[in-house]
Amino acid sequence: MSVAARLLGWQALVLSCALLLSACTDSTAQTAHQRGSAEARATHPATPRGVALVIAARRQIGVTVSYDPAYTRIPYPGGDVPESRGVCTDVVIRALRTQRIDLQQRVHEDMRAHFAMYPQKWGLRGPDSNIDHRRVPNLQTWFARQGWSLPITSRAADYRAGDLVTWMLPGNLPHIGIISDRKTMLGATPLIIHNIGRGTREEDILFDYNITGHYRPKP
Repeated sequence: MSVAARLLGWQALVLSCALLLSACTDSTAQTAHQRGSAEARATHPATPRGVALVIAARRQIGVTVSYDPAYTRIPYPGGDVPESRGVCTDVVIRALRTQRIDLQQRVHEDMRAHFAMYPQKWGLRGPDSNIDHRRVPNLQTWFARQGWSLPITSRAADYRAGDLVTWMLPGNLPHIGIISDRKTMLGATPLIIHNIGRGTREEDILFDYNITGHYRPKP
C-alpha cells in the first residue's frame, strides 16, 4: 500500500472518531438540557396567592403565642378567637382571610348544603359555624371539593410556597400548616409555618410526620 493511501486511511479514521465524539457530546448536552428542564419544571415558583399566604402566615409569628383548642363561640361570618391564641387551623384561616377567603363562611355554607359529605366524627346533626372550619378533617374535605388537591410525594421540590399540607401526628392528631418560601440550611426542604402547640412558628417539619394531604389554593 502506498504512503498516500495509508495517509488517506488514517485521515478517514480520525474523521470518523471526531464525528463519533461530536455525536456523543451533543447527546450528553441534550440529556443534560432535558434533565435541567425537568428540574426547572419540578421547582415552579409560588403563585402570587401563595406568596401572599406565606407573608400573612409569617405575620402571625410572635402574635399568636399559645395553643388553645377550647370550643369558643365566635361571630359569623368573619369570627375569630383572640389573635394571641389559636390552633393549627387558625394559622390557615387567618392567612386565607387576607385573600378574601373566609373559611368559616365557605365551610359552613358547604356543610349546610352537603353535610353528609363531611366527616361524621363529632356526633353533630348539623353544621356549627363556631368550630367546623377549625377542624382539619373538615378543611381537607372542603379543599378537595374546591379542586385544590395535589399528589402527596416525598420530593421537597413538589411543595411550593403557599401550599397547604396536612399530617397525622402521633396519637391520631390531625395537623395542618403552610409551606414557607424559606428552606432548611442546606436549601433542600421548605420550612412550615404552623402552630403545633407553642404558638405560630416557622420550622423544619415537612417530612417529620405522615403527610395526609397536599393542597394548592387556586388563584
